[in-house]
Amino acid sequence: MFSHKIPVNEQPSGKVIPLPGTIVDDHRHVPAACSCPPPASARPTVQLTPGSMALLIGGGTAAVLVIGAVLVSMLLAVAITAGSLAIVALVVRSLMNDGAKRR
Repeated sequence: MFSHKIPVNEQPSGKVIPLPGTIVDDHRHVPAACSCPPPASARPTVQLTPGSMALLIGGGTAAVLVIGAVLVSMLLAVAITAGSLAIVALVVRSLMNDGAKRR
C-alpha cells in the first residue's frame, strides 16, 4: 500500500515499455455509443415575458447605478481624507519650523 508505484511510460515511438514484473494490458477499451436521448430535466424551463424582461433590465440598471454611486462616494471620501491629511501635515510642518526658528 505504501510502496512506490512507477507508471508505465510511453516512448515517442508509441511503444509501451513496461517495467520488469508488470503486466501490460494492450487491448483498448472503446465505450459503446449511446443512442438513447438525454434525460429530460425535472425542473420547468424559465419563460421570460416582455414584462419580466423589462423588470430584469430595470433591476440590473438600478443595481449598477447604486453600486456605482457607492463606489464614487467611497472614492470621494478617500480623496477628502487625503486632502485633509495633506493640509494637516503642512500646518504641523509650519508650526515645527516656526518653533525651531524662534529658539
